[in-house]
Amino acid sequence: MPPNHVRIQPRNTTSPSSNDLPVSSHRRASIGHWLPTVSIASGHRVRTNGQFLVSITKVHVPSSPLNWTFFIDATQPVLHNWRNKQPPPRAPSSPLGADLRAAIITRDPPRPGTLRSAAPVAFSVLKAARLLLISCLVVLFAVILAPSRSVLRLGSLAQQLRKTPLLSQIPLAQRFVSTMASEKFANPPQRPPVFNYTPEELSAGIDKIIETKRGVADNVIASTTPETATFQNTVQPLLRTDDETVGENFRICFLQNVHPDAAVREASLKADGKMRELGIELRMRDDIFQRVQAIYDNKASANLDTESATILDKEYTQYVLSGLRLPHGPARDHFKKQQLELSRLCLEAQNNLNNETGGVWFTPEQLEGIPKSDIDVGDLEKGTGDNEGKVKADFKYTTSTPLLKYAKNETTRRDYYIAETNKVNQNAPIFQTIIELRDETARQAGFKDHADLTISAKMAKDSEKVKAFLADIRTRVGDGGKKEIAVLRELKKQDYAERGLDFDGEVYAWDVGYYSRILKAKEYSLDENEVAEYFPMWKTFTGMLGIFEKLLGLHFVELDEAAKARLSPTGNAKDIVWHDEVVVMSVWNDEASGGEFVGYLFLDLHPRPNKYGHNANFSIGPGYVKADGTRNYPSTALVCNFSRPSQGRPALLKHNEAVTLFHELGHGIHDLVAKTKSSYCHGTAVMWDFVEAPSQMLENWCWTPDVLRGLSSHWKSGEKISTDLIDKLMKTKHLNEAMGTLGQIAIGTFDLTVHSPDSHEAVKKLNCGRLWNQLRGEITGVKGPEAVGYGMEWGQKHATIGHFVGGYDAGYYGYMYSKVFSTDMFYTAFKENPMDGEAGRRYRKLVLERGGSMDENVMLYEFLGREPNPENFYKDLGLA
Repeated sequence: MPPNHVRIQPRNTTSPSSNDLPVSSHRRASIGHWLPTVSIASGHRVRTNGQFLVSITKVHVPSSPLNWTFFIDATQPVLHNWRNKQPPPRAPSSPLGADLRAAIITRDPPRPGTLRSAAPVAFSVLKAARLLLISCLVVLFAVILAPSRSVLRLGSLAQQLRKTPLLSQIPLAQRFVSTMASEKFANPPQRPPVFNYTPEELSAGIDKIIETKRGVADNVIASTTPETATFQNTVQPLLRTDDETVGENFRICFLQNVHPDAAVREASLKADGKMRELGIELRMRDDIFQRVQAIYDNKASANLDTESATILDKEYTQYVLSGLRLPHGPARDHFKKQQLELSRLCLEAQNNLNNETGGVWFTPEQLEGIPKSDIDVGDLEKGTGDNEGKVKADFKYTTSTPLLKYAKNETTRRDYYIAETNKVNQNAPIFQTIIELRDETARQAGFKDHADLTISAKMAKDSEKVKAFLADIRTRVGDGGKKEIAVLRELKKQDYAERGLDFDGEVYAWDVGYYSRILKAKEYSLDENEVAEYFPMWKTFTGMLGIFEKLLGLHFVELDEAAKARLSPTGNAKDIVWHDEVVVMSVWNDEASGGEFVGYLFLDLHPRPNKYGHNANFSIGPGYVKADGTRNYPSTALVCNFSRPSQGRPALLKHNEAVTLFHELGHGIHDLVAKTKSSYCHGTAVMWDFVEAPSQMLENWCWTPDVLRGLSSHWKSGEKISTDLIDKLMKTKHLNEAMGTLGQIAIGTFDLTVHSPDSHEAVKKLNCGRLWNQLRGEITGVKGPEAVGYGMEWGQKHATIGHFVGGYDAGYYGYMYSKVFSTDMFYTAFKENPMDGEAGRRYRKLVLERGGSMDENVMLYEFLGREPNPENFYKDLGLA
């Protein structure tokens, strides 16, 4: 149960509400000959609606320049569990500028429609107030006895603290109170992982893992021959070593994305590079491949279970893709050298994206139109020198999205759009080298091109099939895109006429977000910020967990500081998080599902410098069955960048952000509930063109009226979102969807084009910046800076797309491809009743728990009861 807060206010400041009853008692006390008479007034006030009680204690020292009134305030609604997380309202005119949290008063809320007796609570509150007075008077002694200059310094300190409210200094994870877990759910059978590495420990840890994995591989070779090799004596020892080291490996390499210490991030980056090099080294060991190939050739008689057979197929394929069919000698050595260089370059490009800290300097006037709740100009970095009088708009989501939606000045939007596109231009030559190396190595390995190589190991299998898929969707939605652009063009024309500006008849890329928002407001009477007020981030997140509880039979418990310290392997709560803002939860099956422990969920949801800049789920410890038959439970992390609390309000989610949060949480749940034997195919370790399907399916819940209403709770009043507002929101589901779909097709088409050139000479001649700008304009129909005199080489947007260097190379199409599966699953199993617990548990068992342990096509067939087809996908797009 959360503590109420204590307000400290100077005398004669804002008084309690006029609805409060008068103070009921007053008394005086004298403490020693050296302390002047102290006036103490104490009593209680009860709000006239009978629901809340306030105990007030006033302390006045006549000769002291500091006269205080202490309020122990119980007027704020008590939150009985972490799910109702709200930062308490800031005390007006507080001399310390802060709410001091103290676990003093606890109470149950009244039942709706009833009044409660104030007397018992008044007694408890008054008793607590008296105890508080003892501490307060000690402070007063020090103030009175101190020299006058010390008092002045105290006043100066108060002024400093006024500028930085204490509440904002309290780590996020400490502001909220955990669910009161039953004894059953209070003691997980496995401790959470630790992240208290020093740079030296990171380096030593990864070196030990490398030594272990090399040693096991050597032992396998020493104890087997291709003729005697079996899955059990060759593949299984390698898998077991992966199981035992993968958790620490993942966590060490994860910290480059989130850790506040630059030295730790650098050490993590270097460790990641070492592991990538080891992966290439082991993948190109011909002695291991000979044994794997022998096992693969005889798999029909090996009597392997489904998971083992799936792993064998994937392993054999990966060795082939890694060039093991190349003859020994210079060709294979060159291939390995190129693979190592590719790994290094991809890591460098990802690091450049993580460490990007640029922005554009604007005057406050140039940012006119942006709501203060989205971007508070006063909070932005202030310029000096040539930028005196300006503020810096960085390139994080929390800045870029509202700026392009609300900035009234088109020049502001255009300049920002161009600058954001060029924010990591150092990646452009790196990317060019990457695609050349990919093409060269793919052709060396016997494939037509890199797209042919990578897609051969995915569900689609054939790159030409993927190109045809994207082309078909482009044709189907093309006319819709033109109509949507025409609507935005008319809105811009009207806007310019009203403002007396000359209109050139065009809608540009930097106009789309701005006029789409205006379209929502004008045609649908929908204000995105009004909707956001009903979705405070933590309450909405809690509601999402409630959906998973009902659908999948799960139970979530947040670990408070005491629980974290108790469960931490070191006994220190801070060691099981990488930043004070990180929230940790233990996840269980609910009582009806057996009550077993499932794993740990870590939440890092707000932006900060040098943190991963997008929204993603990271596995930081896959699950598997240990050698003794017990289970190692998984840990997973949601790393997002949602706006922080501001303007006295909690963090609020716009509807599209709620969709994103649900999507990423879906990945996390997939990672948690999987029950594979090996970490190799745990959770989201599925085919790349299927991995998004489970999370994409969950996005549909955010477009279901009853679910949305259940998730909603106005940040101030607690009211549910109105039916009228939900109806308006539902009407916008397909707003500009054709344009959005064409945008995704443009990215996927660029990805396939650069990875499937006609020849190796052709890829060397590619101008990727020009190609990107050309395809974006041709496919989306929206013009860019090239249409206003900047030329076709004005930007390097492709260099900002982390997917291209982070595993989605020749695979970005997977977002559209997997949506076919996600829509088919939703329409088949959940469309009629999204909260069907029986269907949810069946989905958990047949899809989520299996991870990548079997062919995804077979998995889908068993869940759907038929082969998947795109009919529901096109129906959802309005194209059926």
